[in-house]
Amino acid sequence: MSKIGFIGVGIMGRPMAGHLQKAGHELFLAKHRSPLPKELTDGGAAACGSCKEVAQKSEIIITMVPDTPDVERVLFGPNGIAEGLSKGKTVVDMSSIAPVATKEFAKKINELGCDYLDAPVSGGEVGAKNAALTIMVGGPQATFDKVKPLFELMGKNITLIGDNGAGQTAKVANQIVVALTIEAVSEALVFAAKAGVDPARVRQALLGGFAGSRILEVHGERMIKRTFDPGFRIELHQKDLRLALEGARALNMSLPNTASTQELFNACAANGWANKDHSTLVRAIERSGVA
Repeated sequence: MSKIGFIGVGIMGRPMAGHLQKAGHELFLAKHRSPLPKELTDGGAAACGSCKEVAQKSEIIITMVPDTPDVERVLFGPNGIAEGLSKGKTVVDMSSIAPVATKEFAKKINELGCDYLDAPVSGGEVGAKNAALTIMVGGPQATFDKVKPLFELMGKNITLIGDNGAGQTAKVANQIVVALTIEAVSEALVFAAKAGVDPARVRQALLGGFAGSRILEVHGERMIKRTFDPGFRIELHQKDLRLALEGARALNMSLPNTASTQELFNACAANGWANKDHSTLVRAIERSGVA
């Protein structure tokens, strides 16, 4: 069994860390934004006073925090992970952040004699709770092979994409698909409702055809039942699409539908829904008259 540090035990990180604990691994936790979950500390996880202390006591350190500046802070800020590392340890960032910054972070950690993987996830809170996450990994094959048994406790579809940064690039691509599919499902269900047809029955019919998808299944139900507690917050998806649009600009390409979907997320945020689930995008469609 391994000594594992875990920083970022919020909506996603809490169940992910819980799976590692249930498998018998020794956990060392530090608070980021969310308080340390009582079920983890009651189960034997050690509460540390800093990210540095987590790194000192752990063999593998996992971060699961909201954005690029958060990762930089927990890695390289005062009393950060880098200050507590010794040669041979491994840092695994499972946050969703900028691919370019990820490459820089990996280089700095490598210079300390440690390994680095970027391993963002998809599947939301449901996937995290069910240990069914998709995990997209960037980094060396040998490091991936060493950490893969831990990934298998948290997810089912685990793929080494390429070198450091490749996992984050795959996650940005994933978030483009998710966002545009949420937008499409929103348009379809609002269209049905405005045409005087029961959207719940339309959704049920579509699930059995070529339009069926996990998003139609899960988020379509959220839209119909108006259950918009996160899940995955709009403000986080805004961040992911910002990364996509910045990357597209650097690659001299256009992502027109990504841009328009980002505007719908912006409309949601402007209405005070930034902390709601990203399926709340349907409310922007309802208000805009797009459908």
